[in-house]
Amino acid sequence: MTVLPDDGLSLAAEFPDATHTQWQSLVEGVLRKSGKDVSGAAAEQVLATALEDGLVVAPLYTARDTAPAAGYPGFPPYVRGGRPAAAGWDVRQRHERPDPEHANAAVLSDLENGVTSLWLAVGGPGLPVAGLARALDGVYLDLAPVVLDAGAETGAAARELLRLYEERGVPRDAARGNLGADPLGYEARTGDPVAPEEAVELARRCARDYPGVRALTVDALPYHEAGASAAEELGCSLATGVAYLRLLTEAGLPVDAACRQLEFRYAATADQFLTVAKLRAARRLWSRVVDVCGAGATGAGAQVQHAVTSPVMMTRRDPYVNMLRTTIACLAAGVGGADAVTVLPFDHELGLPDAFARRIARNTSSILLEESHLGRVADPAGGSWYVERLTDELAHAAWSFFQELERAGGQRAALRSGLVGDRIAATWAERGTKLARRSEPITGVSEFPNLAEKPVVREPVPEHPGRPLRRTSGNAQGLPQVRRDEAYEALRARSDARLAATGTRPRVFLAVLGPAAAHTARAAFAANLFQAGGVEPVDDQQYDPVSVDADAVAEAFARSGAEIACLCSSDALYEEQAESVAAALKSAGAARVFLAGRPGRHEGVDAHVFAGCDAPAVLSSVLDLIGAPA
Repeated sequence: MTVLPDDGLSLAAEFPDATHTQWQSLVEGVLRKSGKDVSGAAAEQVLATALEDGLVVAPLYTARDTAPAAGYPGFPPYVRGGRPAAAGWDVRQRHERPDPEHANAAVLSDLENGVTSLWLAVGGPGLPVAGLARALDGVYLDLAPVVLDAGAETGAAARELLRLYEERGVPRDAARGNLGADPLGYEARTGDPVAPEEAVELARRCARDYPGVRALTVDALPYHEAGASAAEELGCSLATGVAYLRLLTEAGLPVDAACRQLEFRYAATADQFLTVAKLRAARRLWSRVVDVCGAGATGAGAQVQHAVTSPVMMTRRDPYVNMLRTTIACLAAGVGGADAVTVLPFDHELGLPDAFARRIARNTSSILLEESHLGRVADPAGGSWYVERLTDELAHAAWSFFQELERAGGQRAALRSGLVGDRIAATWAERGTKLARRSEPITGVSEFPNLAEKPVVREPVPEHPGRPLRRTSGNAQGLPQVRRDEAYEALRARSDARLAATGTRPRVFLAVLGPAAAHTARAAFAANLFQAGGVEPVDDQQYDPVSVDADAVAEAFARSGAEIACLCSSDALYEEQAESVAAALKSAGAARVFLAGRPGRHEGVDAHVFAGCDAPAVLSSVLDLIGAPA
């Protein structure tokens, strides 16, 4: 056995340090093998990844990729966390059930099994204000914080919650929670203006009588759900927070007290590092705002954050994959330093979640906290050159958008002028192109869809005109609510309608040509793409694909019951056989013949499917052709 000297020497001391130039030279060699003759910085740019907001992720980060000092946890600028020590996060479950009896059963079950605070949708389609007392029956209100989301009924719901504190003998200094007043957020979501006076009065009352209860929420979810980028979400939250500070200080609250009335809500996505950077950047930016506003109390600039797993990333098809998405998002929120985390149930987009979905949602946080011990380390991403640099670049992009909103007259004016909506719409349109071309894949939807999956059915969320929870388009002023899967969901719905009406889905015949080595990759690609739109692939190889007989392929097509066909083979075999096989397929009744591969000139081929094509456009044209219900 070799005994290493106990002199502090590194095990790698005998190996020379690799230089950046050496690494770059190796990269150039790999790129040359793939046909890219580039060198130096250009080689790194080939491997870089472009994000929204003009951000670029480099392939390698080193000590030279500096960022401003992040400070220490619990101290300005609070990049590394608003608390000086690791403390995990508040496991906050959302409840939307309108029936107080069922809501109470769900609330108690959650609190008995790991949830530490409640987020209640009250009023409108949620829990009636009059049912709040029954829904909270048996809840120790001095132990379990309650956060309200009551929209236009915020005032009534807030007064009812404060009444319950008094009625149940909860000491005023022991009450914890948030009344959820957010007039700008409500206007952003619905287009309906709400006078801020009631929110201001609630804040004054909380500051005076309930030191542990915050009155206002700066909710960035309406902007995220409209398709905003990370920087746009942060910019809108900053502008909203500043607007609320102005209202509260004009009403007589000191800046320190006004800051303590605000809680910020952000979306956590499955883009792990971007979510971590977003939460860290949000605290840095808000610390700067509070510092400029003149707050003097220790901790006044520490932003209190509530992270919610992104509704935009949730899918309706193959919804169990949502568990993977929300797990990554929850981890990112915890690593990013969120004070409270809500994991949306995997069936969130399908209606009211069942007990199993709520259990999985709350256990996601429990496992990360109790088994992975994620809450025992303060700012675990701190010091990473990549994370620190991304945090800094995102903070600058968000600050720039915030300044633009302020120049436009503030958040309210920017909403009403259309500045916010237009900017977010442009961002989402650009992202929509990536989704359509599948450069941003959606597992279970645009990639690896399963047409045979058994639908997951849930009780629908009740509709209410006064407080729409989910909408797919905005009105004159209100922002829309978008989902990544929306284009593909519309196609799958058309396919389902065809299945219900005729007993069969739209079908595409995969005409494979040549040996397996020549056609397997493109046949798998085509099958994957067509299924994303609900078009069932048929691969009938009762003919010999190696010794291609165009008439045999046409006979197989006729047996398949398909309306369209797609040729799948190598470029070389296409040159030899594509035109004769396409002609035979047309003679056999194929309404359209596709070819899996880059566009070329082949007589009889109507269209091409290839990596980077506009999948929803192609699939929509197929469904139009065969008469699937729109």
